[in-house]
Amino acid sequence: MAVRMELSRIFIREMADMQIIELSEVDGDRKFPIVIGLPEAFAIERRLKGMEIPRPQTHDLLASAIRQLGGRLREIVINDLRDGTFYASLIIEQDGQEIEVDSRPSDAIAIGVAEDVPIYVAEHVLGQTEQDAASEFNGDTDTDRDPDWD
Repeated sequence: MAVRMELSRIFIREMADMQIIELSEVDGDRKFPIVIGLPEAFAIERRLKGMEIPRPQTHDLLASAIRQLGGRLREIVINDLRDGTFYASLIIEQDGQEIEVDSRPSDAIAIGVAEDVPIYVAEHVLGQTEQDAASEFNGDTDTDRDPDWD
């Protein structure tokens, strides 16, 4: 079962390699972050702000190709979390058929945000993010610790 989520925040730090988007449950209070790259963060931000650019970027190209081939991006599904990496699919409807295309969540969201495409997250992925957050909070992670903090 998938849970409807929405993009609630985007954190862009131009001097850092990793940017963060936060997804929040539409009819609940669960939320979690996803680390993304700077180009995807800028693409998402540009679409959220409705900023036009003179030439299409990769995300624009894919969205246009889907439309030109008679398809419609119906939804984005974040369907797995393995070894700290999220996996997603673009669900495209074309000629009455459903086509599932593997995608990084950041690319899927960058494509879908301009067209207000719903985002869904598999329940087991939400469960994993909650479990991972609880482990981090309780100090059950294998990350290196700064000895000055002890």
